[in-house]
Amino acid sequence: MAMDGYRGFLVLLVSALLVGFLSVIFTLVWVLHYRGGLGWDGTELEFNWHPVLMVTGFVFIQGIAIIVYRLPWTWKCSKLLMKSIHAGLNAVAAILAIISLVAVFENRNFSNKTHLYSLHGWIGLTVVILYVLQLLLGFFVFLLPWAPLSLRAALMPIHVYSGLLLFGTAIVTTLTGVTEKLFFVLKDPAYSTFPPEGVFANILGLLILVFGALIFWIVTRPQWKRPKEPNSTLFQPNGGTTEREEGSMATSYGHNMDKSDSELNSEAAARKRNLALDEAVQRSTM
Repeated sequence: MAMDGYRGFLVLLVSALLVGFLSVIFTLVWVLHYRGGLGWDGTELEFNWHPVLMVTGFVFIQGIAIIVYRLPWTWKCSKLLMKSIHAGLNAVAAILAIISLVAVFENRNFSNKTHLYSLHGWIGLTVVILYVLQLLLGFFVFLLPWAPLSLRAALMPIHVYSGLLLFGTAIVTTLTGVTEKLFFVLKDPAYSTFPPEGVFANILGLLILVFGALIFWIVTRPQWKRPKEPNSTLFQPNGGTTEREEGSMATSYGHNMDKSDSELNSEAAARKRNLALDEAVQRSTM
């Protein structure tokens, strides 16, 4: 299928992938070259897994999961496949985020340091919890075929908004974490004297910020939305009733369901009901 502004989309996509990959590389260089490396022994080497896993999972992989529906090469793939890929990427990001939190808590326990006293810690833990809840909500409501049409239509705007909000908040939390770490470790020479590590980590923060901006731009362009698909029939597990699914969503995926004609003697009335439902759900997902 043709995409409006395909060249512009391709330039932004390649730029986002490049900047996101560089963010991961810069994080690895930071902890390996400036912070002593990686380990799992409770020391600062274990803490170093925290920025690596957060930038890799909560920033880079989550960003890719958000724009996966915008890739025109996937538009011929089934919606169920794309939902599964979207959910899988978010699940990987959630797992990496949880492991990174374990690394932080074990390091704090080993060093007898206070837990969760900073704003970075408060926001970070809240974002991870909400992200896991968002993932579970998406899985049970939008991926599995059991949720009724009315529930999907009601929750879709919330799912879209909260997904972008969590991604943006994850970026902000990562930037505050980088700055907080630099203030703690850069004493001699001080952070304010522009030491090489401070400059390097500041560039890392800029890369993360640019990556987030590119993802937000790609996902908010209406001309790059996944086009509506022809109706396809899905079989429900509750006694064999069928539903049809079509449409697309503003950022990740849409769930527009309408009832199939189950009574031949009322076909005209059923079509009218289907049309009204389609219009109502489309308005809720735009």
